[in-house]
Amino acid sequence: MIRFNPGAPQPASAPPDWPRQLAQLAGQAQHPALQAFYQAGCPAADCPLEDAPLIALDIETTGLNSRRDAIVSLGLAPFRLNRIRCSDALYQVVKPTSELSEESITFHRITHSDINQAPRVASVIETVLEALAGKLVVVHYRAIERGFLDQACRQHLGEGLQFPVIDTMELEARLHRGDGEPSWFQRLFGKRHQSIRLADSRLRYNLPLYQAHHALTDAIATAELLQAQALTHYSPQVSVSRLWS
Repeated sequence: MIRFNPGAPQPASAPPDWPRQLAQLAGQAQHPALQAFYQAGCPAADCPLEDAPLIALDIETTGLNSRRDAIVSLGLAPFRLNRIRCSDALYQVVKPTSELSEESITFHRITHSDINQAPRVASVIETVLEALAGKLVVVHYRAIERGFLDQACRQHLGEGLQFPVIDTMELEARLHRGDGEPSWFQRLFGKRHQSIRLADSRLRYNLPLYQAHHALTDAIATAELLQAQALTHYSPQVSVSRLWS
């Protein structure tokens, strides 16, 4: 049973009104794929988390700078609090617009032979938007997924992309970094920030270790992490606006 913790961490500021923002963007977008994406909207701010259509997203890239680096793979896994729909998951390797480096190959294990026959992002971006439309996107460290999808849309559709996310890394930060940096006295006695990386966060909930930096595996791992966070710290009736950003 999912337990309600009245002391569950709160967002630092008022959450954005995403339904209104997406409605406004639907009237401003020029590209048909973006118009359709925004018209699909998102769950209402007061929608209980257990009722929200969720989709976990992970993107692997050649680096961390969305203006200089490029996407090499994407993984998407639709889910709800009680089920991950693996049969409906999507995994796609794409040919990046920038060169693979030895460092990036070591990191995500996607090689030149893997991308040789892969499609360009331009040919899959609309499929990705269709998969995300109407759902609440769940990621672990939103700067990557938001930044690289926004840049991809700017390059290939001529317009940027905005969408709400639940960031499982941010939720872990609220839990374990809410009091700021440890004082020198606390550091003297060994107090350190707890890691909020995906694998380390999962260990706190006794979730199994998976191969890191595979887009679909990490998407599923992120979905499981949100399920565990909800089980431990929230109620299934928590409003999505308490969690999104």
